[in-house]
Amino acid sequence: MDLPFQRLSEGAVLPQAAHPGDAGLDLRSTIDVKVGPGERAMIPTGVAVAIPLGYAGLVLPRSGLASKHGLTLANAPGLIDAGYRGELICAVVNLDPSAPVAIAAGDRIAQLVILAVPEVQPWWAESLPDSARGQGGFGSTGTS
Repeated sequence: MDLPFQRLSEGAVLPQAAHPGDAGLDLRSTIDVKVGPGERAMIPTGVAVAIPLGYAGLVLPRSGLASKHGLTLANAPGLIDAGYRGELICAVVNLDPSAPVAIAAGDRIAQLVILAVPEVQPWWAESLPDSARGQGGFGSTGTS
């Protein structure tokens, strides 16, 4: 699939997969920012994308930043609808209780995954068909 991006700032880098077959395209910061413990920041990527109809983009945390530094996305996953043409901005949060996380312009901060999304038509039903799970919700399969 061809996926057109528009460069919105001079320091923007075209999102790319790090390895052949990777699902995510790395999104990079266009600014230097330090995110303190428990703080949030909005980090611009300097790019906009034209996602085709029938698809959506999910912005996901990078596993290394999350596991090593506690930096993740406040709204993970972030949803980019096909009709959105504005800048991709990552809402990050530092979950580390004591250490700040420094991000430099050009650093990889998140990843964009494009997925097919069927068009759905919601409607009211008097009841729903049975399933093996039923109404089992949080913790219904035992200890987590």
